[in-house]
Amino acid sequence: MSRGDDGQGGDGTQTREVRQVRVLPAGAHALLVELVDGDHAEAFHAELLRRRERGALPGVREIVPGARTVLLDGIEDRGGRIPTARDRLARELVSWTLPPPRREVRDAVEIPVVYDGPDLAEVAALWGVGADEVPGLHSRTAFRVAFCGFAPGFGYLTGLPERLHVPRRSTPRTRVPAGALALAGPYTGVYPRPSPGGWQLIGRMVDPAAALWDPGREPAALLGPGTRVRFVASRAPVPVPRTETSP
Repeated sequence: MSRGDDGQGGDGTQTREVRQVRVLPAGAHALLVELVDGDHAEAFHAELLRRRERGALPGVREIVPGARTVLLDGIEDRGGRIPTARDRLARELVSWTLPPPRREVRDAVEIPVVYDGPDLAEVAALWGVGADEVPGLHSRTAFRVAFCGFAPGFGYLTGLPERLHVPRRSTPRTRVPAGALALAGPYTGVYPRPSPGGWQLIGRMVDPAAALWDPGREPAALLGPGTRVRFVASRAPVPVPRTETSP
């Protein structure tokens, strides 16, 4: 475990020491790094990618970010001594000092949506506004994909201020249609395919057939970690897909 205050590097770049990091073995080939919050996890993930790009992170095949974790999988050294390489890397990780994330300035992915979800009125009540105000508040938010999970192509988008965070539904739905726009806690997400789900549904994609996940594409996920996203409110008439609630 390493603790320390943010500091400044020799080149004037503001740096951040990894705080309260916990490194756990995850099977014979992987390490799970637990961090104190999402900001530290994002900075840690960005540093892993930088080091791998310049060849300073050998023997790690896959890096998977989470809400407050980063998984390093496929750890081995040239001699094939996996435990030795994994344990050596675990000792190194707790001493890292990180620069802040360098967020690339890329065009945002724009997703046209219709704000007419079955939970729109409930979300409006939780926000303390009228249902007609939800589309403006949500679509004016600058979102960014923090990490992916739950289902292939499902990105967890951050950006909503804390006052607009909402709880999950007390009763999950047995079927949420593809393209559904949903909220839970600090996150916004779009369901890439029909599945069960307990998030609050506030709208849907104008074109639910648009591929959020395409295994034949590189990258396969349209909304990968770090991607900027903007939702565009649409009033185009779109047939309402079917949802099902647990009895």
